[in-house]
Amino acid sequence: MTTLTNQSSITHNTKLIPKLRSLLSNQLQKLILPLLGILCFLFIWSFSANNIDTSLGKFPGPMAVAEQIGNLYQEHQQERQKAQAFYQRQEQRNAKRLAKDPDYVPKQRKYTGKETFLDQIATSLVTVLSGFAMAVIIAVPLGIAIGLSKNLNSAINPIIQIFKPVSPLAWLPLVTMVVSAVYVTNEPMFAKSFVNSMITVTLCCLWPMVINTSVGVAAINKDWLNVSKVLNLSPLKHVQAIVLPAAIPAIFTGMRMSLGVAWMVLIAAEMLAQNPGLGKFVWDEFQNGSSQSLSRIMTAVIVIGMIGFLLDRSMQLLQSWLSWDKSSAER
Repeated sequence: MTTLTNQSSITHNTKLIPKLRSLLSNQLQKLILPLLGILCFLFIWSFSANNIDTSLGKFPGPMAVAEQIGNLYQEHQQERQKAQAFYQRQEQRNAKRLAKDPDYVPKQRKYTGKETFLDQIATSLVTVLSGFAMAVIIAVPLGIAIGLSKNLNSAINPIIQIFKPVSPLAWLPLVTMVVSAVYVTNEPMFAKSFVNSMITVTLCCLWPMVINTSVGVAAINKDWLNVSKVLNLSPLKHVQAIVLPAAIPAIFTGMRMSLGVAWMVLIAAEMLAQNPGLGKFVWDEFQNGSSQSLSRIMTAVIVIGMIGFLLDRSMQLLQSWLSWDKSSAER
């Protein structure tokens, strides 16, 4: 009996070891191959940078970018210290005035120092996410309505096909003029530059989401639609229970496409319109023409790429949480 047990254990271990080896090999491939790709890229980048001379000196390599990351963070810390000192002085002045005149109403002024690199990153992220959220609110319901109604699809499809190829940057001058004419207030809640960039991002995000959502809704399995008819679901319940779960993979495909394009368009719009953000940072450094400008621009390029990658992966993770089709979220 003991012999049979030992043989069974040996057989189990013999089958288990190849599976563990295969799993370990797959994990190592997923880790090592990307690492090798990054190392090769860094080597080619460093070698090419040493052989490129510009009017401002050598093209920045990886070490120059790493140095600038430290410099930019240090500048951010110094600017925050200046802001803190400014507010402390303001509080002290107000306290002295109140001591002399109890009826005095203290005035709170905002610190008007320059925006740092990290501030520009935050500005661009807030802008792109705000424009993207507005586009989702508009595009997803519209796409569902188009997918459910052939008549509505026939009516709106020509409009979509006309405006879909138009670059969002072509809308930027029109958006700027309309916002300047309509958004008139002495105490605006949002800066006009922010509103201009946000609306441009929204226009950029609309079309991929509308098209993918409508296609996903129109391709719903007929059996599921028949189930809805048998259960006599109301239109709202039909959308909640049948349409949305079935169309989520297509909706998220459009959302991921829109967010990626929106991030690229926003940087270009900020450069063109000189609105606060990473695009303006790149343009200002280009105009500055200092010895560190190239390395700062290259740092911004790397950061823009990494943020775009993280935005896409975040959307992919959100899709994997909400979608029943896990395979589509892994693409």
